[in-house]
Amino acid sequence: METYSLGSALELLSRPAGPEDCTLTLLTSEELSHTPSLPGLETVLHHTPPARDARVCKAELRGDCLCGTVFTPRKTKDGQPIAFGYLLTGRHVVLCDDCGAARSLIARLAKEKRWHEAGPGRVFYELLELLIAKDHHHLEELEDRLGQLEDEILAGSTDNFSAPITALRKQAMNWYRYHSQLGDMVCELEEDESGFFPEHERRLFHLAVKRLGRLRDEDQLLREYCLQVRELFQAQVDIRQNRIMQILTVVTTLCLPLSLVAGWYGMNFVGMPELGWKYGYPAVIAVSVLIVILCLWIMKKKKFW
Repeated sequence: METYSLGSALELLSRPAGPEDCTLTLLTSEELSHTPSLPGLETVLHHTPPARDARVCKAELRGDCLCGTVFTPRKTKDGQPIAFGYLLTGRHVVLCDDCGAARSLIARLAKEKRWHEAGPGRVFYELLELLIAKDHHHLEELEDRLGQLEDEILAGSTDNFSAPITALRKQAMNWYRYHSQLGDMVCELEEDESGFFPEHERRLFHLAVKRLGRLRDEDQLLREYCLQVRELFQAQVDIRQNRIMQILTVVTTLCLPLSLVAGWYGMNFVGMPELGWKYGYPAVIAVSVLIVILCLWIMKKKKFW
């Protein structure tokens, strides 16, 4: 467990925090379950959601605190989902983090950020800003992969298409859901029905809502791009099938007259003069060749291919 004091900067406390201190506390789900209370949080600490239970982004008002969870589509190097629970009051921030992502972000804030005055709302806003700072980069990577897939389809390589486009479509949906939920969560913080945050911090949350709205719009464009690429693939498949059907139609059209000739002279009636004619067989061959040439000429004139 780590505790930072909130002021013009985040400073790691080497002493136990007092009840009047304005603090940020980092702990794990295991530490949360074994920590009955913290100074100034005796009546509300139990509202902090464990990180292991985080599945969505949400904010809940509990009268004397705001609590909720953050769950992102990204994963750590170990493959763990980046998720944490939080609790906010007028003087305290509690973060329950098992994967270490929130801990590293707070360490960056402590190292880089300086404020004229920092409260829980400002610190949490800066944490969210760092959390979504690289989201544009991830969305651009997703768009590049969709572009490569589109180029492969146009080049005629449509093998093994379903698995990649399905994975990309799921990723686009996950990002859209994440930014939508995170936007709703920050809206709840901006409304601040209990009056935990001063006006300037509510304005910061308003800026975060607008930025998340733009990210959500980009997510929606990616979802539509996925549909367009899938429709392009289906169009290429239809074109290939049409070409195959065209070839089969040409072959069938050429064979039908020949089948008629073969069926006609296969009856073997006694009164058929061609059966006893010396040149009957060569004549049928010549007629068949003329029929094929005539059919090909008509098809070419009608632009069947």
